[in-house]
Amino acid sequence: MAQDEKTRTTVEIHNKTYTIIGNEPKNHVQLVASLVDQKMKEIQESNRQLDTTRLAVLTAVNTMNDYLKLKADYASLIGSIKKKEDK
Repeated sequence: MAQDEKTRTTVEIHNKTYTIIGNEPKNHVQLVASLVDQKMKEIQESNRQLDTTRLAVLTAVNTMNDYLKLKADYASLIGSIKKKEDK
């Protein structure tokens, strides 16, 4: 597939269907959608009163928090590897 060629992938998140258009392979988009759906279900289990908008925002905040922690861990690991290489 050419780099600028877009693919359409239909996914279901929180019982709603979305068509995602982008450069990523369909299986990647499906995996991402599945993880978002899973995270929304997880958050909703402990916060049943949340409406969809609040649930989506909490899911985004939780996901970004996880991302930033992983990014920091990655930077730390890269730093450790560089220190060992410099020795």
